[in-house]
Amino acid sequence: MRKEIINNSFSRFVIVGIINTIFGTTIMFVLYNVFHQSYWISSAANYFFGSILSYFLNKYFTFKYKGWDFSSIVRFTINIVVCYFLAYGIAKPLVKAFFSDMGKSRQENIALFVGMCVFVLLNYFGQRLYVFKKQNQ
Repeated sequence: MRKEIINNSFSRFVIVGIINTIFGTTIMFVLYNVFHQSYWISSAANYFFGSILSYFLNKYFTFKYKGWDFSSIVRFTINIVVCYFLAYGIAKPLVKAFFSDMGKSRQENIALFVGMCVFVLLNYFGQRLYVFKKQNQ
Protein backbone atom coordinates (compact mmCIF):
# COMPACT_ATOMS: atom_id res chain seq x y z
CA MET A 1 0.00 0.00 0.00
CA ARG A 2 1.36 3.43 -0.93
CA LYS A 3 2.00 5.80 1.96
CA GLU A 4 0.28 9.15 1.61
CA ILE A 5 2.62 12.12 1.33
CA ILE A 6 0.07 14.43 2.94
CA ASN A 7 -2.02 12.83 5.67
CA ASN A 8 -3.73 14.01 8.86
CA SER A 9 -0.37 15.30 10.09
CA PHE A 10 -0.78 18.12 7.59
CA SER A 11 -3.82 19.54 9.40
CA ARG A 12 -1.93 19.46 12.70
CA PHE A 13 1.05 21.07 10.94
CA VAL A 14 -1.26 23.87 9.79
CA ILE A 15 -2.48 24.48 13.36
CA VAL A 16 1.10 24.63 14.63
CA GLY A 17 1.92 26.83 11.65
CA ILE A 18 -0.79 29.32 12.57
CA ILE A 19 0.61 29.59 16.09
CA ASN A 20 4.16 29.91 14.77
CA THR A 21 3.10 32.37 12.08
CA ILE A 22 1.53 34.73 14.58
CA PHE A 23 4.56 34.44 16.86
CA GLY A 24 7.31 34.63 14.23
CA THR A 25 5.69 37.11 11.86
CA THR A 26 5.19 39.54 14.70
CA ILE A 27 8.88 39.30 15.56
CA MET A 28 9.93 39.63 11.90
CA PHE A 29 7.82 42.64 10.93
CA VAL A 30 8.37 44.48 14.22
CA LEU A 31 12.13 44.09 13.85
CA TYR A 32 12.02 45.22 10.22
CA ASN A 33 9.49 48.06 10.44
CA VAL A 34 9.81 49.32 14.03
CA PHE A 35 13.44 48.60 14.91
CA HIS A 36 14.68 49.02 11.28
CA GLN A 37 16.68 45.81 11.26
CA SER A 38 17.75 44.35 7.91
CA TYR A 39 15.79 41.91 5.78
CA TRP A 40 18.10 39.06 6.80
CA ILE A 41 18.19 39.82 10.53
CA SER A 42 14.41 40.25 10.70
CA SER A 43 13.63 37.05 8.82
CA ALA A 44 16.34 35.08 10.65
CA ALA A 45 15.01 36.15 14.07
CA ASN A 46 11.57 34.90 13.03
CA TYR A 47 12.95 31.45 12.30
CA PHE A 48 15.38 31.30 15.19
CA PHE A 49 12.72 31.94 17.83
CA GLY A 50 9.90 30.28 15.91
CA SER A 51 11.96 27.15 15.34
CA ILE A 52 12.38 26.53 19.03
CA LEU A 53 8.61 26.61 19.48
CA SER A 54 8.05 24.69 16.25
CA TYR A 55 10.37 21.82 17.17
CA PHE A 56 8.46 20.92 20.30
CA LEU A 57 4.96 21.49 18.88
CA ASN A 58 5.67 19.52 15.71
CA LYS A 59 7.56 16.75 17.47
CA TYR A 60 4.86 15.99 20.03
CA PHE A 61 1.63 17.29 18.44
CA THR A 62 2.01 17.15 14.66
CA PHE A 63 4.12 14.06 14.06
CA LYS A 64 3.73 12.41 17.48
CA TYR A 65 7.41 11.56 17.48
CA LYS A 66 8.04 9.75 20.76
CA GLY A 67 11.77 9.28 20.64
CA TRP A 68 14.22 11.58 22.31
CA ASP A 69 17.40 11.66 20.37
CA PHE A 70 19.91 14.31 19.54
CA SER A 71 19.76 13.35 15.86
CA SER A 72 16.19 14.67 15.51
CA ILE A 73 17.38 18.06 16.78
CA VAL A 74 20.24 18.03 14.28
CA ARG A 75 17.92 17.01 11.40
CA PHE A 76 15.42 19.69 12.46
CA THR A 77 18.13 22.35 12.52
CA ILE A 78 19.47 21.31 9.11
CA ASN A 79 15.95 21.34 7.68
CA ILE A 80 15.18 24.81 9.04
CA VAL A 81 18.46 26.28 7.77
CA VAL A 82 18.11 24.78 4.29
CA CYS A 83 14.44 25.79 3.99
CA TYR A 84 15.18 29.29 5.27
CA PHE A 85 18.00 30.03 2.82
CA LEU A 86 16.12 28.50 -0.10
CA ALA A 87 12.84 30.29 0.63
CA TYR A 88 14.21 33.73 1.42
CA GLY A 89 17.04 33.47 -1.09
CA ILE A 90 14.49 32.82 -3.83
CA ALA A 91 11.88 35.31 -2.58
CA LYS A 92 14.02 38.45 -2.50
CA PRO A 93 15.31 38.44 -6.11
CA LEU A 94 11.98 37.13 -7.42
CA VAL A 95 10.01 39.93 -5.79
CA LYS A 96 12.64 42.48 -6.83
CA ALA A 97 12.24 41.36 -10.46
CA PHE A 98 8.42 41.51 -10.40
CA PHE A 99 8.11 44.69 -8.35
CA SER A 100 11.11 46.67 -9.59
CA ASP A 101 9.09 49.89 -9.70
CA MET A 102 8.45 49.80 -5.92
CA GLY A 103 10.74 51.09 -3.23
CA LYS A 104 13.14 48.81 -1.38
CA SER A 105 11.11 48.71 1.83
CA ARG A 106 7.91 47.68 0.05
CA GLN A 107 9.78 45.08 -2.02
CA GLU A 108 11.36 43.59 1.08
CA ASN A 109 8.05 43.48 2.97
CA ILE A 110 6.53 41.57 0.06
CA ALA A 111 9.62 39.33 -0.15
CA LEU A 112 9.35 38.58 3.58
CA PHE A 113 5.77 37.41 3.03
CA VAL A 114 6.60 35.38 -0.09
CA GLY A 115 9.60 33.81 1.64
CA MET A 116 7.38 32.85 4.57
CA CYS A 117 4.93 31.07 2.26
CA VAL A 118 7.65 29.18 0.39
CA PHE A 119 9.27 28.26 3.71
CA VAL A 120 6.05 26.71 5.03
CA LEU A 121 5.78 24.30 2.10
CA LEU A 122 9.44 23.33 2.12
CA ASN A 123 9.45 22.96 5.90
CA TYR A 124 6.40 20.67 6.01
CA PHE A 125 7.91 18.21 3.58
CA GLY A 126 11.32 18.46 5.23
CA GLN A 127 9.91 17.66 8.65
CA ARG A 128 7.52 15.00 7.38
CA LEU A 129 10.01 13.17 5.16
CA TYR A 130 13.33 13.88 6.87
CA VAL A 131 13.21 15.16 10.45
CA PHE A 132 10.49 12.98 11.98
CA LYS A 133 10.58 10.20 9.39
CA LYS A 134 11.10 7.26 11.79
CA GLN A 135 7.64 7.56 13.32
CA ASN A 136 5.95 8.19 9.97
CA GLN A 137 7.11 5.11 8.06
